[in-house]
Amino acid sequence: MTLSKSDFPHIKWSVFAFLLALAIGGSALIYSGNYSSRMKQEQRAAQHQMNDAQHQLSEARSRLTTALDDQKNMTIYAHEYHALVESKIIGGEQRLDWIEGMDKIRKQNHVLDFKYTIAPQQPYTPPLPVDSGDYDLKLSTMTLHFDLLHEDQLIDFFDALRREMKGRFILDHCALERTSAAPENGTVPQLKADCSGGWLTLQKRGAK
Repeated sequence: MTLSKSDFPHIKWSVFAFLLALAIGGSALIYSGNYSSRMKQEQRAAQHQMNDAQHQLSEARSRLTTALDDQKNMTIYAHEYHALVESKIIGGEQRLDWIEGMDKIRKQNHVLDFKYTIAPQQPYTPPLPVDSGDYDLKLSTMTLHFDLLHEDQLIDFFDALRREMKGRFILDHCALERTSAAPENGTVPQLKADCSGGWLTLQKRGAK
């Protein structure tokens, strides 16, 4: 089919409509592409914000869990701390209490007789490493000499010491020796024992 200039007036509106449709279609394609790109950017931004929100929520939950654990631990530690204070393990030397306690045990006659000395308090290093936190370990060394009828009396003595006296007593060693020409019966000592140990205390580091 061949068109001439004389045919243009008859088809110009059709051509105009076609060009208009083409322009509208092109604009729609361009707008659609821009809209899709903008939507993807907004979607990425929304996803980023959601990830940030989830991260902040996770951190908040972690901090809450830590705070609850700390509160629980503080309750446990506070109970243990007060128990140590009550037992007179935390604090300074309890020399007067130890002397009074030993006199009380003497009256119970667990052994025939005993003598003791308590040396001045010194820093203590345990055989195995111990994390004592903000506290220094101190030891007041005590040596004891016993007159005994039999070995069980020595066990009874230290059982009474730990049961009736506050504090933490560490027994280092004991040496037993039979007395010479001791009778088999009676109140004459048949054994002698020399023991050493000490009273352990915890003192706040830097405290005087």
